[in-house]
Amino acid sequence: MPVVILIAVVSSIAWYFGTKDIVFALTIFISVLVIACPCALGLATPTAIMVGSGKGAELGVLIKSGEALEMLHRVDVVILDKTGTITEGKPTVVEIKTFDIEEEKLISYAASLERLSEHPLGEAVYEYSKEKGIDTFDVTDFKSITGHGVYGRVQETEVLVGNTKLMKEYGIDISKADEYIGDISKRGRTAIIVAVDKRVKGIIGIADRVKENSKRAVDLIKNMKKKVVMLTGDNFLTAKAIADEVMVDEFIAEVLPQDKANVVKEYQNKNKRVLMVGDGINDAPALAQADVGMAIGSGTDIAIESADVVLMKNDLLDAAYAIELSRKTIKNIKENLFWAFFYNVIGIPVAAGVLVLFGGPRLNPMIAALAMSFSSVSVVLNALRLKGFKPKNKGGLI
Repeated sequence: MPVVILIAVVSSIAWYFGTKDIVFALTIFISVLVIACPCALGLATPTAIMVGSGKGAELGVLIKSGEALEMLHRVDVVILDKTGTITEGKPTVVEIKTFDIEEEKLISYAASLERLSEHPLGEAVYEYSKEKGIDTFDVTDFKSITGHGVYGRVQETEVLVGNTKLMKEYGIDISKADEYIGDISKRGRTAIIVAVDKRVKGIIGIADRVKENSKRAVDLIKNMKKKVVMLTGDNFLTAKAIADEVMVDEFIAEVLPQDKANVVKEYQNKNKRVLMVGDGINDAPALAQADVGMAIGSGTDIAIESADVVLMKNDLLDAAYAIELSRKTIKNIKENLFWAFFYNVIGIPVAAGVLVLFGGPRLNPMIAALAMSFSSVSVVLNALRLKGFKPKNKGGLI
């Protein structure tokens, strides 16, 4: 704006000395100021962001800030938590292998501990016991070992329920269960080991079905030249089975909940912009650390609070749509800015009287005001084109 004022002052003074006509000089001064009014420039960005955010809400994508909308299309790496994001997040018990113990008793021991756990896998075991009418008992000395499993005493019997790391930590030999654990894991299921009085007594296979649209979502994100990474606390074989099914670029297995934010930091330290998508309490630090945090709408309150974007429909496809909407919005902003600057580049010289030098007309201030208004209207109309945005998988064009 200071440059415009300077142009207005210089041009009006020059015309006054050239024509000795104070009215003509003032007309030039006013015309330059009016036609260069920065309304169009001021509207270019906020209008497009407002319309883009509104369109996102229509698609079930709640974008909390303009900064998040602008950053989405610029991310280099998209990190997806597995449970509840790529998968349904509703694990169920699908197979049980016992060693010298009745199946009902094995489930009773495991469910007694897991009903005190907040982990989805533990909930699956407890729900299975309720479905089968299997009794559970009080637990003493209960411990929840984050990322490993649970420990406690059931009717004075020492019970451990968890993964191989938990068993090794307590010095329990799992060699006789290795074959079954490997077989379950290769099929994309999670193997939960149950040890009673320091001996492995059974393996519980738990499956969490991949969401219907997860693979399509990963394909769309990869087509946008983003690297897709899956994070999971599952063992390598289980993680690989899911990763191969949805075809992510990379997966990281056996990640402890507190380490998810560190994975995000590692990519950021490589000068990568990161989008983190998750749904659980344990994902909250990673969502806050990422350049853009995106929470699944059915996730925990703390995850939704920590995120910049919320997918209200619990569909990973909406993550791809949000990235594409961001790209369209930024493109719209650039168009708005181009036309606003182009208008000024053409309009200011005309208002300053360049045409008069070649025998043309002088610009009337009222015409300048009309032209200025038209530029603002054109910017708004261009931004409103975003309301017609349709994601590729819904019939739109990328």
